[in-house]
Amino acid sequence: MNVVDLLLKLLSCKSLTPDDDGSLAFIEEYLEGYESVYVNKNGVKNLFLYKTFGNEKWGEGTHLCFAGHVDVVPAGDKWDTNPFVPVIKEGEIYGRGTQDMKSGVAAFVQTCNEVEDFNGTLSVLLTSDEEGEGKYGTVVMLEYLKEKGMLPDYCIVAEPTCETTFGDAIKIGRRGSINGYLTIQGKQGHAAYPEKAINPVHQIAPILDKIAGVNLDSGDDDFAPSKMVITDIRGGMEVTNVTPGSLNIMFNVRNSTKTTQEDIRMHIEKYFDGLDYNLKLTQGSYPFVTTRDSKVVKKLTHSIEEITGIKTKLSTAGGTSDARFMGAFGIDVVEFGVINDTIHAPNERTSIKEVEKLCDVFKHLVKHFEG
Repeated sequence: MNVVDLLLKLLSCKSLTPDDDGSLAFIEEYLEGYESVYVNKNGVKNLFLYKTFGNEKWGEGTHLCFAGHVDVVPAGDKWDTNPFVPVIKEGEIYGRGTQDMKSGVAAFVQTCNEVEDFNGTLSVLLTSDEEGEGKYGTVVMLEYLKEKGMLPDYCIVAEPTCETTFGDAIKIGRRGSINGYLTIQGKQGHAAYPEKAINPVHQIAPILDKIAGVNLDSGDDDFAPSKMVITDIRGGMEVTNVTPGSLNIMFNVRNSTKTTQEDIRMHIEKYFDGLDYNLKLTQGSYPFVTTRDSKVVKKLTHSIEEITGIKTKLSTAGGTSDARFMGAFGIDVVEFGVINDTIHAPNERTSIKEVEKLCDVFKHLVKHFEG
């Protein structure tokens, strides 16, 4: 079986979060010679496969891990073909999960299947809960590995990272995501007697520009500035003669390592002093960055250039991924995969050439990781 055949097999699994639809058991059987560990929780399956090569003992040499997810989002409408029956047309493979991220899984599983020698341990970490909340996915397996002293030194998450050309971008970090919920209390009243009411809309108007679209830091070489983005404002009763008694504002900050929840709280306090307000902050993910001189960054960059001839860009753009968990456990992690332009969309697809090149990059990386 080659990497394309393997991808077609994985695409045939209707692995809607958190159901892996048998894909993890198939991969476990496919990677003959690898030890397997399952850590399952609340209906989520997490699989860790590992193999120590040559005369090395566990814990000796480098531990390089490939990680990803087998679950996909629902297909939705407007597909030209059955999203769970992969179709090859004009060199493109169509199916839900082709880009996000069964192409990446196929590429690193095939790589690990073909490796004959490595100075240390190769491993594969897979979950069926990345497209969901992720509470019982990768992080659960990492907690287990930490307890057992089995955390990898380096990790590559094969999310689709390329922008317009295969090989043009890898992720060395990701921004975090902080959600804000503001309630400004006023006093409801008749619009004809504004002096008898406290209108929270009027109160917020002079200071709205202090929070809407404001940069909370200046950014750096790795991250754009952390911007406060207003996502919802509502108050009142949808009538013209009653002033609102309260106003609710929701916002999001995709934060770099330079901005924390406390920084946001202090910013709000500075401009909302004197107002009757309540602020709630939640954080779905935390920012991380792997240094540019990390071994895994340098080696992957070199392998991409050797296979594609492209000098890749080091990026931290985009949303969140399971790489954030690796970063939180102190693992040097990068992300690299096929072009990201049809993920979660109808007729999701990737090219045969990209999948084959991705596998070639991973093979080159493993072969030359200690060179």
